[in-house]
Amino acid sequence: MPKTTRQKTSVYLDDRQVRRLTDLAEHLGRSQAEIIRDAIASYDPIGKGDRNFALARGFSRVDDDPRPISEIPEEDLLDGFGE
Repeated sequence: MPKTTRQKTSVYLDDRQVRRLTDLAEHLGRSQAEIIRDAIASYDPIGKGDRNFALARGFSRVDDDPRPISEIPEEDLLDGFGE
């Protein structure tokens, strides 16, 4: 197994995050650094989802935007919803 190297870094946490990290370390009997490393290792970002709009093919657009729907950012597509 290859030897891993570690680098020191700084992370700014708010008061709530510091309390949570401190509590976790004490409760689990582990160092704060271990908890942060494990959290980073297990982090799985939420994907943008499938942007395949094949079902929309053949329907006329009701706006003047010339871009294909798949190229319009999600924020723009959701603009106005929930108002």
